[in-house]
Amino acid sequence: MLTQPKSVTFDIGGGREITIETGKLARQAHGAVTVRQGNSVMLATVVANKEPKEGQDFFPLSVDYMEKFASAGRIPGSFFKREGKLSDYEVLVSRLVDRALRPLFPEDYFCDVQVIITLISSDKEVMPDALACLAASAALAVSDIPIKEIISEVRVARIEGNYVVNPSRSELAKADMDFIIGATEKNLMMVEGESKEASEEDLIKALEVAHDAIRIQIKAQEELRSLVGISAKRDYTKPVTNAELQEKVYAFAKEKVMQIARAASSKNERSDAFDQLKVELIASLGEDADDTTKKLAKKYYEDLKWEEVRNMILDDRTRLDGRKLDQVRPLAMEVDILPSPHGAALFTRGETQSLTTVTLGTPLDELLIESAAQSDYSKFILHYNFPAFSTGEIKPNRGPGRREVGHGNLAMRSLKQMMPGNEYPYTVRVVSDILESNGSSSMATVCAGSLALMDAGVPIPKHVSGVAMGLITRSSDNKYAILTDILGDEDHLGDMDFKVTGTREGICGVQMDIKIDGLSMDTMREALAQARVGRLHILDAMYNTIGAAREEVKAHAPRMIKLFIDKEFIGAVIGPQGKIIQEIQRETGTTINIEEVGNQGEVSVFSPAKEGLDKAVSWIKGIVAVPEVGSVYEAKVKGIKEFGAFVEFLPGKQGLLHISEISWKRLESMEGVLKEGDVVKVKLIGLDHKTGKFKLSRKVLMPKPEGQPARPPRESEGPANDQA
Repeated sequence: MLTQPKSVTFDIGGGREITIETGKLARQAHGAVTVRQGNSVMLATVVANKEPKEGQDFFPLSVDYMEKFASAGRIPGSFFKREGKLSDYEVLVSRLVDRALRPLFPEDYFCDVQVIITLISSDKEVMPDALACLAASAALAVSDIPIKEIISEVRVARIEGNYVVNPSRSELAKADMDFIIGATEKNLMMVEGESKEASEEDLIKALEVAHDAIRIQIKAQEELRSLVGISAKRDYTKPVTNAELQEKVYAFAKEKVMQIARAASSKNERSDAFDQLKVELIASLGEDADDTTKKLAKKYYEDLKWEEVRNMILDDRTRLDGRKLDQVRPLAMEVDILPSPHGAALFTRGETQSLTTVTLGTPLDELLIESAAQSDYSKFILHYNFPAFSTGEIKPNRGPGRREVGHGNLAMRSLKQMMPGNEYPYTVRVVSDILESNGSSSMATVCAGSLALMDAGVPIPKHVSGVAMGLITRSSDNKYAILTDILGDEDHLGDMDFKVTGTREGICGVQMDIKIDGLSMDTMREALAQARVGRLHILDAMYNTIGAAREEVKAHAPRMIKLFIDKEFIGAVIGPQGKIIQEIQRETGTTINIEEVGNQGEVSVFSPAKEGLDKAVSWIKGIVAVPEVGSVYEAKVKGIKEFGAFVEFLPGKQGLLHISEISWKRLESMEGVLKEGDVVKVKLIGLDHKTGKFKLSRKVLMPKPEGQPARPPRESEGPANDQA
């Protein structure tokens, strides 16, 4: 017998209703819901194995967000006409959901869990990324898969001074703050977004508005779970424990772990020392220890390191590399370090290093960003690469993973706040190659990117820097430590990873993941204030390296000139089937882009050489120029007749230079006077507006010989000029 679907509906403000329904679609999944707002419908499913894989010692969660092009009545533009691998946009939404869901599962739960969220109906005004986590959490809520709490996410944007929850796409285009925030009923879990130099208090306000809206969504999920009748979660096999072995590991290694942690060595030295201690620990177990015992001992050893290093930071107020809690690692930075890229910078902070380049391209290089709801072009591109050698490892080279996509997106959103508007003609691509990594390579990318943009002559008005913050807490005595510029190890053992980017005036980007319960707004304020100090410290060093964008692009970068022409001349510049514009590009070595903007044509001319640029611009100006009587032009002889020469004095515009207007001296014939290809200066002396024919003179530009009598016109002059 088919069960009756269950649903709940709630209002998110302004009469905008969201409905969550279960029991109708995908009923063999362990949990499945649809979430609907307007015409946007999202299906979320979750399936979990009943038992962990043998020997599994980590939580294997996978989250995939996918958009079906049919949801918007579109056919994919690929060769195969079907959806392929996840786009960068889908990967970014998947990461937003994954980061919020992951802390909800018990620490000893190691069963495979797969969450799939699919957009099956699209509404061009409803932003689906703000609903994806709600759908995923609701699917978990109506399942028997063990989770500790229910969660949700919302978008908060500030539009004309007002904080709006889940604004429409049209509203979002006018926002100066855009954050997606995930939370349980009590605690913030995840923050990601961008702003146009917002203050720290602006961000706190956005978090508070978001949390109020999230509580409404959590209540709706609890109501749906009650309607379905989910009262208890499934049991699961917990990993094997051995208290006696744990005590033995702690007794053998505790003091040695503390000695290594306090040695303030480099990352590699510290790692080698910890690895050697692990070898000694396993050897101390004796030859009779089996593989299971050794594996469990290694786990307890890692737990011990995690605990003791945290205690050292909390009690001694010192860190693994000997720094103070609020101290940024040593900085080194250079610009213009590579001869061929249009802009380049090397940014080093401690053991993290980014080599970043900037390439200036034409509008033809714009990036197409395609989703189910829309297709758009971006003139600002940022790519982040993280090769294995940056951490001293060997891994096969593959395409960019989710981490690379996410880190690159954070850097792109941060730097985008300072980029010039659409009037800037260049397409700009920034590429960050991480050469060393020990903490926050994404923030190194922001700093290196800002330096490289200024080096390339991109007119960004201010530098943007970034710093990664950490938090370590201890509930037994309510101690906490906020860490500035965290190391990779501190990221692993900390309770919060909080990246903040911005200028001296305010915040441009935020990415935060919180792993603990009960982070107060006061602690958040303190972390933001400490992050600001670190950000300003880095900015000072960046301004000392290059204080402002170069006034001009480098000599080998493409030159650009933008012209605005009357709309009626666009066809003349392009020519039949593109013949004219192709000829200009071929002859001058330029790239020309023409767009219709209102009643004008916007012509952008790009060239690697100034000579070609000037030639192309002159050519175009000639095509669109309106000949004026009395003006002087350089004309090229195109044909010789017995009564004179036809010359081209502007591109596409020819007139007759009559034999009587070539010289003050009477010429009997054109023989030996001019030939095709000659260039002569002429003056426009007449224009027949009815026929469009032009009369030109060369002799009026020459001094008139003394005593030269006025001469009556020849009989042939009238008819001959008519042939022009």
